[in-house]
Amino acid sequence: MKKLVFLGLILMSVISCSSDDGIELNETNFLVFGHFYGECGGEGCIETFKLTGTSLFEDTNDNYVGIDFNFIKLTNDKFEAVKDLVDFFPNELLTSSETTFGCPDCADGGGLFIQYSKNGVIRNWTIDQSKSNVPNFLHNFMDKVNEKIQLINN
Repeated sequence: MKKLVFLGLILMSVISCSSDDGIELNETNFLVFGHFYGECGGEGCIETFKLTGTSLFEDTNDNYVGIDFNFIKLTNDKFEAVKDLVDFFPNELLTSSETTFGCPDCADGGGLFIQYSKNGVIRNWTIDQSKSNVPNFLHNFMDKVNEKIQLINN
């Protein structure tokens, strides 16, 4: 009997841990990511992308801080280069009541725009590019977002 209880506890802990690991992308759940720089000139100042479970899209409107999107599909090679970004998404974002971290683009250092849609519920965050102004849990994700934007643009 003790073995059954112990086995049941192990099974419950495995199930509860695996259901909360990471975000899930498909055609209805997606991740939008990008950067924005207000005191900047040129095409690269505002870059916004949408990642689904099977495709990558780029916003052609390039509006400051993720408004009024017009996404066009990019090549499968670009999708393959960035599809693992979800593996770096910090779960702390989903549990945080904060939507702004630091002071994005206040000192002309730029900001990141992140949006996650799960089952039609959309959450948005803006993140200062200066790591000294944001919590440590965001640092690796910030690096990966900037890395993926650079990969797409090369």
